[in-house]
Amino acid sequence: MPIPQTMSEIKNRSITEIARGLRRNSTEAEDRLWKELRNRKLDGLKSLRQHPLFYFSLKKRDYLFIADFYCAEKRLVIELDGKIHDYTKEYDTNREAVMHGRDLKVLRIKNEELENMNNVLIKIKKHC
Repeated sequence: MPIPQTMSEIKNRSITEIARGLRRNSTEAEDRLWKELRNRKLDGLKSLRQHPLFYFSLKKRDYLFIADFYCAEKRLVIELDGKIHDYTKEYDTNREAVMHGRDLKVLRIKNEELENMNNVLIKIKKHC
């Protein structure tokens, strides 16, 4: 199932369906980090991938938030940033502000950082 591109496409599918589609079409970077987080491998913490956090409408605009990775126990959202994020900084900043407003911590990791997975895992542990 393709990833929806417009809000009308999102409204016609459930958020769960969208998240499942994102999981099936995960990036190489997401797969690499998921191998390290799944099955409570990191300090026994349960992590979820492509997890829907919330959906709401504000001022005639719809917002859908699906975290790349989420640890509910620590209220930690982990976002992997590929090259596309070089062009979406304002969007990412606004999205982060909403998450902070909901008492979530956000950790952004650049895909290039995954070259040293040990450092990435240490960074995640520090944010927990």
